Amino acid sequence: MSSPRILLLNGPNLNMLGSREPKHYGSLSLVAIETNLRALAEKCGANLECFQANSEEKLINKIHESFQQIDFIIINPAAYTHTSVALRDALLAVAIPFVEVHLSNIHKREPFRHHSYFTDVAEGMICGLGAKGYEYAFQFAMEYLAKHA
Repeated sequence: MSSPRILLLNGPNLNMLGSREPKHYGSLSLVAIETNLRALAEKCGANLECFQANSEEKLINKIHESFQQIDFIIINPAAYTHTSVALRDALLAVAIPFVEVHLSNIHKREPFRHHSYFTDVAEGMICGLGAKGYEYAFQFAMEYLAKHA
């Protein structure tokens, strides 16, 4: 089997991690999170691509470009979690398995954050575990791909 190809996709405002509301999102920057995940991917023999955009269109285009190029997606849709049927439809269109990740526990926050347009079509959802959630999602992705090879 060739090396697993995993896409880490981060939505709007996550480029501000580290300085943006550390009470909710922690003090690690997105660059630090991506660096940690790249090291984990290298250790596991996986190819990890990282992409962040503040634009729904760019995220959708990246998902479309991933069709038959990526084996698994780890996505933190950020605010689009609660609003974007378009991102959901893009993920369904490419039929790439994915895990939804949130740094904060969306169920302990404002009521409008409790609903996700992704959870019911994701392989799983990790929330409230901070940056560790990305690592857990990566580990799950590797196990999922090994099981479905």
